[in-house]
Amino acid sequence: MSEERALTVTEAMNAAKRALESVSLRVIGEVSEFNDKPGYKAAYFTVCDGAASMPCLMWRDVYVASGIELRCGALVELTGAFSAYVPKGRMQFVVRSLALAGEGFLRMQVAALARKLESEGLMSPDRKRALPTFPGRIAVVTSPRGKAVHDVIRTLRRRYPLAELMVAGVQVEGTDAPAAIVEGMRVADAASPDVILLVRGGGSYEDLMPFNAEEVARAVAASRAPVVTGIGHEPDTSISDMVSDLSVSTPTAAAEACAPSVDDVAGRLEKLSRLLGGALAHRVQVARHGLRRLLERPVFADSRVVLGPAAQTVDTLGGELRRAIPERLRRDRERLTYVRKSLAGVGPRLVSHPRDLMAVASARLGDLSPLGILGRGYAVCYGPDGRTVVKSVDSIATGEKVNVRVADGRLGCVVETAEREI
Repeated sequence: MSEERALTVTEAMNAAKRALESVSLRVIGEVSEFNDKPGYKAAYFTVCDGAASMPCLMWRDVYVASGIELRCGALVELTGAFSAYVPKGRMQFVVRSLALAGEGFLRMQVAALARKLESEGLMSPDRKRALPTFPGRIAVVTSPRGKAVHDVIRTLRRRYPLAELMVAGVQVEGTDAPAAIVEGMRVADAASPDVILLVRGGGSYEDLMPFNAEEVARAVAASRAPVVTGIGHEPDTSISDMVSDLSVSTPTAAAEACAPSVDDVAGRLEKLSRLLGGALAHRVQVARHGLRRLLERPVFADSRVVLGPAAQTVDTLGGELRRAIPERLRRDRERLTYVRKSLAGVGPRLVSHPRDLMAVASARLGDLSPLGILGRGYAVCYGPDGRTVVKSVDSIATGEKVNVRVADGRLGCVVETAEREI
């Protein structure tokens, strides 16, 4: 057997690189380090499983195309092959595809849904409603067999036993839980409560997934009554928490948030009673002091303070009136005498002109009167009817009777002849 030639370091590393790259692997691990600086052509990170760690490289275009934002603690599933960096003699896993695994995948889905609902305004603080100060009816949507319902009942019995409590028992875990929770919200809202508590106890992230369902989130947002969520424990935050009117850490905290403590209310009422009593006493004292100051004023001690100026004004006006009336009568008397004299001088002038006009008119009327003409020897002849004036010989026949009007009477005559004169 011939002796093989010794390889150079470069040849050995290239042989190792070819051998590594010929084997494709699928690996699951938790991201422990992540480095994605601007300007790098690749994203560098490390995955581990508690016993070993593996450096990884993912070219930037492949990383961006995956649509996943890596972070420390995420559980990921990688597909790729090992390769060797010849100049440094380092081995690394070149990732060709990347996916979240287990809880990481669920968290990615929840984050995408959260962004969608937020863009619709369901998580806006402007739509959050204030809780009633003293609710009369409280509805609880939760499992009827879990610890959460007993925590709520115990807390409300201790803090605020005045409210009517209604429980909508629903399934809060499993594939059918979202539909059951939506139905429970519908039934609870139909009962017209003042506030609704959507609660459940702690559990794994997978156990709380029903409260991250889109239909549950929309049912919470559509509720007519304000909704308080208390789901899981302190670190747990679901989408239902994000769209509710108030989110607290536990079911007990939800019961405490929706109703005041009877002891606190009694203490506040007692404090308000003391403040109100003190305010009333101060108000009465101020009013008494003001009344005392008013009584000390001269206007209430001596009526002349009020009536004196008015009486003085009456006296002044009375004196002026007594002086004004005689003077006014004297001026009116003088004016009346002047007017009388003026009328006496104007009267004859007013009558003389109409008198002269009447005399002229009377004379003209006498000249035009038929009686004046008759007085001068003229006569008027009327026909047989005594009314028609005879103006022509043709209108009277021989032998007819006529009436002749003279200055002092009438003559009845018979026509003997009728001759026309030219």
